[in-house]
Amino acid sequence: MESEALQLVQDLMAIPGKSCLEREVVEFLRQKLLQAGLPESSMMIDDSQTRSPYGGNTGSLIVKLAGRKRGPRRLLMAHLDTVPLCVGCQPVRDNDVFRSANPATALGADNRGGVAVLLHSLLEILKQDLPHPPVTFFWPIQEEIGLLGARHVKVADLGNPKLCFNWDGGSPQMACIGATGAYHIEVQIAGIASHAGVHPEQGASAIAIAGLAIADLQQNGWHGLIKKGRKTGTSNIGVIAGGDATNVVTSSVRLAAEVRSHDPKFRERLMNEFRKAFERAAKQVRTDAGEPGRIEFKAELKYESFKLDETEPAVQEAQRAIRMIGLQPSVRISNGGLDANWLSSRGLPTVTLGCGQQDVHTVKETLHIPSFLAACRVGVILATAGV
Repeated sequence: MESEALQLVQDLMAIPGKSCLEREVVEFLRQKLLQAGLPESSMMIDDSQTRSPYGGNTGSLIVKLAGRKRGPRRLLMAHLDTVPLCVGCQPVRDNDVFRSANPATALGADNRGGVAVLLHSLLEILKQDLPHPPVTFFWPIQEEIGLLGARHVKVADLGNPKLCFNWDGGSPQMACIGATGAYHIEVQIAGIASHAGVHPEQGASAIAIAGLAIADLQQNGWHGLIKKGRKTGTSNIGVIAGGDATNVVTSSVRLAAEVRSHDPKFRERLMNEFRKAFERAAKQVRTDAGEPGRIEFKAELKYESFKLDETEPAVQEAQRAIRMIGLQPSVRISNGGLDANWLSSRGLPTVTLGCGQQDVHTVKETLHIPSFLAACRVGVILATAGV
């Protein structure tokens, strides 16, 4: 069992499949399942990519099995996509970890480790003819660019499960029962162009507006790690683009940013502080005729925060499975977004478990093999309601 699981995850990490380009990973999973005897009728690829603003070459893969013993339907999920840094990965084993032999790439254990946990669990059910309650296996697309597969899946396609488990980064004994929420912000700054050498006073620089707004946010404690009394959050301006000549007062700049907080009201305040900072800056930068710059401000909820009670059945069941493999479970709250955010907000309380990914999204990424194998054992228990 262990050698098969390790081969699966190594093969999966070697497949390029960044966000929007997951089709090859889906086909790998389908072929493995068909070879193991799963009927084609048990599988579907949804159309969630058609509702993504980025498009994509495939939807999410969903497998539904009817129960062979009584119990509520369970769902096991793990996102298919990796970040672009993983393209070109060459996974190799190095003692008790996998790493990429290509020093320029990440490994892709986030989240091919989770993908492999699900695939291994389903293959074990098929090969060993294991009894199980009704169970759904869900491999969503485009998690890394906004949790879009989980956001746009039709709940009915999942079979309306009652116990939901997601595999992503971290330790196999850690159950993540909550996560922050986030807004994505786009700011389009419209300045006024003029000749920067002959008549700079006739222009209103969009770059100057951006600089004033950013300085305002930084100086007043609204950028980076944010602490206002007992309220906390984070923000980041991650993209800024504009201008194409030094002899022209720049007339257009675009920024992209995010704000995060577990508290929905405080998160909305963070978003509004960003809006007000850019509005103030636009009014400050004027031509010699008094004409100011302008901004267009857009904010979209990327995902809502959630927190499950430790008495939630899915939390209790996850902890039971962890204990069954000899580990002591613990719980945590994440400051990152998870597919579980969208499922939980859509009425499917979802616990997230780890499978040994370390230093994700970096060229130092590894997959801790003992942790991955522990996660595989937990996956089989949760898929089969094992005792």
